[in-house]
Order: sequence, then C-alpha cells, then structure tokens
Amino acid sequence: MPHFLRSLTPVLAGFALLAQAAAGPALAGPKIEQWTAPTGARVLYVESRALPLIDIQIDFAAGAAYEPADKAGLASLTRSLLDAGTSELDEQQIADRIADIGAQIGGSTDNDRSALSIRTLSSAAERDAAIELAVGLLAQPSFPADILERERTRAIAGLREALTKPATLAARRFNELLYAGHPYGTSTTPESLQTITRDDLVDFHRQHFGALRASIAIVGDLNRATAEHIATRLSENLPPAEPAAALPTPAATQAQTLHIANPSAQAHILIGQPGMAREDADYFPLLVGNYVLGGGGFVSRLTKEVREKRGFAYSIYSYFAPQQVAGPFQIGLQTRGSQSAEALAVVRDTLVGFITEGPTAAELQAAKDNLINGFGLRLDSNAKILDYVAMIGFYRLPLDWLDSYPRQVAAVSVEQVRDAFARRIRGEQLVTVIAGGDGDHAAPSTPAAAAAPAAQ
Repeated sequence: MPHFLRSLTPVLAGFALLAQAAAGPALAGPKIEQWTAPTGARVLYVESRALPLIDIQIDFAAGAAYEPADKAGLASLTRSLLDAGTSELDEQQIADRIADIGAQIGGSTDNDRSALSIRTLSSAAERDAAIELAVGLLAQPSFPADILERERTRAIAGLREALTKPATLAARRFNELLYAGHPYGTSTTPESLQTITRDDLVDFHRQHFGALRASIAIVGDLNRATAEHIATRLSENLPPAEPAAALPTPAATQAQTLHIANPSAQAHILIGQPGMAREDADYFPLLVGNYVLGGGGFVSRLTKEVREKRGFAYSIYSYFAPQQVAGPFQIGLQTRGSQSAEALAVVRDTLVGFITEGPTAAELQAAKDNLINGFGLRLDSNAKILDYVAMIGFYRLPLDWLDSYPRQVAAVSVEQVRDAFARRIRGEQLVTVIAGGDGDHAAPSTPAAAAAPAAQ
C-alpha cells in the first residue's frame, strides 16, 4: 500500500551510503537500557552515535490475531491508514511534511503486532518535527472513508490475483490447517475486507493502540533523557486501551495430506506443524538443528538429498518462525507435478532420519560456526539493531539476548538437537499441502531425467 513506506530523502540516502562505506565488523550485544514510561509503555533504548540519525519503532499488541474472525484484514487496514489523515492534516499534507523534514515513516502488521517506524535526522528541529507528526498519526488518525475505500479496492484486487497462484493457495490452506480454530489460522478474504467499515477501524484503533499495549524501541544519536522524552511524547495521547490478553496455545495438529487443484506445472509443497514460541526453552537446539536440516541453504541435508542427489527441486528450505505462541515449523519446495510424490517421499525420509539420528558432529560444528560468525552482520546498522531491540522489547526477552546468542549457539550439543526435534516435531502431527502440479502431464521422472534440478 502506498502509505506503508515513504521514500528515503536524498539527505538520508547520503548518510546511508556513508554508513555502508564506513561499516566494519559489528560487535554483538549493544548496550540496551529499559524502562517503563509514565504512560505505561515499555521502552528499550540503544545509544549509537555513528550517524546523526534516530530510528524508532512503536509496536502494539494489535496484530491479526486480535481482529474479529469475520473481519480478517482489519488489523492491516488500520495500521496502513494511520498516515492517511489526522484531525489536522490530510494525506497529501502528511506526505509533504514527511518530505519537508527529511523523515521516513513506515510500518508493518503480522499475527502478533502492528508497528509504526520512524527514521529521522537527530538534529533538534527535524527530530522534534518528526516526533510531533508521529504523535498525530498514532493518537489522532482520521481514517478517511474515501481512502479506506480506495485501499480496500486495491487490497481486494491484489488478493483475488494472488488467489490464482498455487503458492498463495498452499500457504493459506497450510496456515488454516495448522491453526484451525486459533486466531493465527484466519485468512483474509475479499468478503471479509468488504465488510470492514470506517467505524471498525476507529474501534480497533481505540481498543488496541494504547500505551499499555505498546513497546517502544529507540536506537540512534540521542541521550537517555531525550529518549525518555520521546517515548513519553509518543505514548501520552494514545487511547486508554487495556493490556493485551494472552493468546491461546494452538491445538496439536493431526497428520494429513491435502491436494489443491491448480493447472500449474509446478507443485508447491508445504509440510509442517505448530513449532515454537518466541521465548522457548528449545529455541537454540531447534535453531541450530534446523540449520543442518534445511536452513543452511546448499549445505543443508534437504538440499543435498532433494536437489543435489535427485534434482527434484531447484530449492528447498525449512524454518521455525517463532511467534507469541507456537509459530510454524515449515518445510517448503516446488517440484514438477509428475514427481511430487517421489520428492515428498525423500523429504519425509530425510526428516525422519534427522529426527532419529540428529546432526553429525561435523554438521553441528559447521552450523554453529556459520551462525556465530555471521551474527555480527545482523547488527551492522542501526536499522538491524532496531529490529532486534524491538523484538526483545515486544516479546519481553532478556536484555542480554544479543550478548548471549553466540554463547547459547556454541553450547548446543548433538544430543540436545536430537532430543528437541524428537519431542517437538512429530510425524503424527505433520500437515502436508500440495497446490498445483496438475499441468505437468509428463511421465514419472527417470533417474537420468532427475539429474538436473527442476525448472522454476
């Protein structure tokens, strides 16, 4: 949607290029300070003086899991229309002001949270102007009816086009099966978008965009006192929303395989089950183990077995996506429809073998080396640091999470990986969705034909 991200001004672009030129190896674990603002908002702050920039992210417990099931898409529309107008400014005036002060305003919505992000120069005039603009967007959005209709029309058109694609069909059905009856399992439809009114946006904002549901992350060229002032200013005029209620734990899934007809030649295959929460005792064994299984790209077992040895797919992956409660464990690949059964059998055999045996000592060490040695690259800019600090704040993770990451990874053993996967990834719970492949009427692949990866 056009509101989601404003273009970086030439001034900021210049600073970004200077940062890239000057960047060296980044040290893990920036110093994070935490406090509760007088408004009740949680605040995390990192001082970083390398560039005259300030990055801020305000996360609210206002994700898709909190919207009514019959109004799926409400959370995303509410967040995206925050900068469509306020009680004092219309959409064009907001855009002009963003350009005038050299700021960047963006945001996002997922299952758990809705976020507004701000990037501004740290000089007092530009900084204060950006903060005051954000205060209006957060506390006084007008949700103009004509802009809602425009954005709803665009969203419906985009969704209808996406629903013709097997990748979309597979992802939606997979999610619905993993989280049947759970707030994570609701899918946006053209019908649900059509029912959303301006009053729905106003009510959702009033109920969920309050200080007691907010976590504010601030990273950049400012001192603690200024950060405290900014956090209070951003949250003091928010609606008096109640704290978020805990989300329910997803029910265990039952193994099943579902095929969705589609005339594509490629079959899109997803396999998985609910995995782990953001704060999970098995986080590091599952993280390191998954790198060996399918998260390590060309060095992963799934890639070696499915792509390199048999040529069933150009790429294959696995991942855990931690959320407030058990986010998905997912394996995904695309393959020709005529060889989907063979490819699926190899995937399942590889997964069973990994769960039974765990990684070899060499595989484990290679995974740990990659995760630890590459960790600094995840913290080599203020924007990347902000992402982690915002995550730590919203999910209430320990403040030393970044410091402890390399140490926790290094401590993982083969036995811990095997034990965690055996307990958490269960064959009787794995859901499989196959979308498309009906357009591939070729005979089953021969060993010779399978030597090259299938085209995407």
